[in-house]
Formats: sequence, structure tokens, C-alpha cells
Amino acid sequence: MTRTRTTRTARVGLGLAAGALAGLSAACGGGAGGAVNGPAAPAAPPPPPPAPAATQVTADLSDFHIALSQKTFKAGAYSFTVKNTGHHEHALEVEGPGGEKSSPTLAPGESGTFDITLEDGTYELYCPVDGHKDLGMKTEITVGGAVNGY
Repeated sequence: MTRTRTTRTARVGLGLAAGALAGLSAACGGGAGGAVNGPAAPAAPPPPPPAPAATQVTADLSDFHIALSQKTFKAGAYSFTVKNTGHHEHALEVEGPGGEKSSPTLAPGESGTFDITLEDGTYELYCPVDGHKDLGMKTEITVGGAVNGY
């Protein structure tokens, strides 16, 4: 009888160990159906759509003249790349209904950038370096409104 009792005890011990492992497996997410872990987490909402890219505009600043890469403007975000192709220091300032923004003062051959959001209306673009605006280094743009007379 001693042998039967030892075998039976060993079997019961193995059964208890297997049951404990099965219980641990289910508690850690190994159970079928995920019922032990509760309902599945809701799906994350999709990310918001990216903001529209800013319209790129190049402003060429030569001695006492401003040349823009485009003539028509709609309300929205713009990124100005300012290039000093002149022989003197220059900068570009944009001033109008959406506020004002300017580039740093650039030495001949230098470039700089700035971003601005333009609203409908008329803007003055000019070089804020002393006296350059009075020498003709200015222009105006109209944002929105009728284009080409329509």
C-alpha cells in the first residue's frame, strides 16, 4: 500500500501543478477568447489630417527692387524664402491685415526664411533697412478678392 499511496500522491501533485499553470496562463492573457482580461480596448481614433502645406514664395531682393515668384495670393499659410542678390544688406517685411513678419537682415548672397499666414486684404512688402523703402524697394500684394478682373 505504501507504493500505491506514493504514486497517488505524486499524481495528485502533478495534477495540482498543471492546474496552477493553466490558471496562471489564463490570468496572463493566455486563455481563449480573452474573457479573463475583460472586453477588448476600443480602437484608437485616427490621427487628425495634416495641416495643408504652406505655399512657397521666393522673394529676390536686389538693390532697391523686390521680385516675387508669384503674383496672386489666396488666404492661407505661406513660407517666404528671401534671397539677397544685391550688393547691400536687405530684409523683407510683410505688413497687412494678418499682422506683420520680417526676415532677418541679410548680407549680400545670404538667404533666409519666415512663415506667415495671410488673410484677405492688401499687404505692403518692403525692405525695412534704413531708406531702402524710399528708394523704391517696396511692392503690394492683394490676398483673395477678384483675380484677373473676375
